[in-house]
Amino acid sequence: GEINYKDVLTNFWRDFHAQVVEIKDLRVTEVLNALNALLGSHIFPAKEDGSDPRKCPDCDTGMLSLKLGRYGAFIGCENYPECNHTRQLAESATGQAAETAGVGIIGQHPEFGVDIEMKSGRFGPYLEMVVEGEKKRAGLPKGWAPETIDLEKAVKLISLPRDVGPHPEDGNMITAGLGRYGPFVLHNGKYANLPDIEEVFSVGLNRAVTVLAEKAAGGGRRGAAATLKELGDHPDGGPMAVKDGRYGPYVNYGKINATLPKDTDPQSVTVEQALELIAAKAAKGPAKKRKAPAKKKAPAKKPAAKKAPAKKKPAAKKTAAKT
Repeated sequence: GEINYKDVLTNFWRDFHAQVVEIKDLRVTEVLNALNALLGSHIFPAKEDGSDPRKCPDCDTGMLSLKLGRYGAFIGCENYPECNHTRQLAESATGQAAETAGVGIIGQHPEFGVDIEMKSGRFGPYLEMVVEGEKKRAGLPKGWAPETIDLEKAVKLISLPRDVGPHPEDGNMITAGLGRYGPFVLHNGKYANLPDIEEVFSVGLNRAVTVLAEKAAGGGRRGAAATLKELGDHPDGGPMAVKDGRYGPYVNYGKINATLPKDTDPQSVTVEQALELIAAKAAKGPAKKRKAPAKKKAPAKKPAAKKAPAKKKPAAKKTAAKT
């Protein structure tokens, strides 16, 4: 027979409404506790040694549970903020928790003799080692998968920022590190970007001084911006580059500046992506300048009323001189 869609929708709405009414007064913590119990076997899989899978591996006293943050659900320790252990809540294609991929002790730091461990946090995988009770951490650069990090790479990453050498002009130290927009060198609070992540581990004093000088020379001109990545020449001729402007990173080609999409890593921009952004920007044409509103003319002043001429006082009568 024919499907009565009205009955289908009515039945669906009746059941859905009943469930909404049932849980509408529950607090977030009650919902999370219910999910912890319901999904416990999936998000807290049993360990081979038989220990409690919900026991925090960092503080060893707190219990892990499902939490809700600004960027979605994640697993965290109940002892927060004293313990800031977190894990991502994501599933891999194989059904195993992605948070465990590549996680574990990589090896011992050759200088400090302590373990460097790969962990998975709320914002992705990171390296951690504890030296004299203090934790030192380092995030992974874009495109560096946790399973590809060996001891050599781990030591390099966790040693950042590193000292490059004293600046020849003032003797203050130049350092190299990784930031939001990629690798950089720093001197007296002023940054200059490096074109390649690998260079942050090998940049020498002469190269660092040159990069800082070029940035300083460009920064003094109106409209100048730091170059974050060179992209080669456009098919029509002329260089393309990713630059860091006042309002964020953008692709530059001649007089065309195309802003990068939000959350795009400037170092990951390819030539193909740059060409698409440039073509889209060129198709829009130059931005139209807004005309300043016309100034209102002040109302004309009324001419002052003419004053009536003062009346002359009658001259005093002269008394005839007596002869």
